[in-house]
Amino acid sequence: MVEAENTPENADTGVSEPQEDLLSDPQSLLDEQKKAFADLNDQYLRLAADFDNFRKRTARERESITTRANERFAVDILEVVDNFERAIKSDEAHLREGIVQIQQLLAAQLQRHGIVPIESLRKPFNPQEHEAIAHVLSDETAGTVIDEVSRGYRMHDKIIRHAKVAVSKGNEKNTEV
Repeated sequence: MVEAENTPENADTGVSEPQEDLLSDPQSLLDEQKKAFADLNDQYLRLAADFDNFRKRTARERESITTRANERFAVDILEVVDNFERAIKSDEAHLREGIVQIQQLLAAQLQRHGIVPIESLRKPFNPQEHEAIAHVLSDETAGTVIDEVSRGYRMHDKIIRHAKVAVSKGNEKNTEV
């Protein structure tokens, strides 16, 4: 068996030879750079396409979730509509009782969906919950809600409709001082 001599051409076993080839051959270096660029560009285009598909998929999912939530709410409200139809067909003696029961059912359905009324009467006026439509002289302290024209509602922690209220200005005796 013949052993290879440790001569300068055998000493560098492939490590410096390719570098020397690339440096000595600028065209192959350019080709390698072009190939690396093409690979990176391809990865970028695939990533951009994946992100676009992800964005479209999440938008569809969000729309689907909203649609299903609206459907569940609609089914609950349809139960109230059915009860109104029954109340209309009933006789006069039971009509008021039926309407009161329907109002209670509707309030329960709304509460199940996180919608609750805002209590306003005899509370201090709060512009974040109330919309003042009148200021009236009364025996109540100035700034107190004395009448609720239209009830306000909150859904979870957000006001979805402000209560339309009349607010006390106090009585005349106190305002003349």
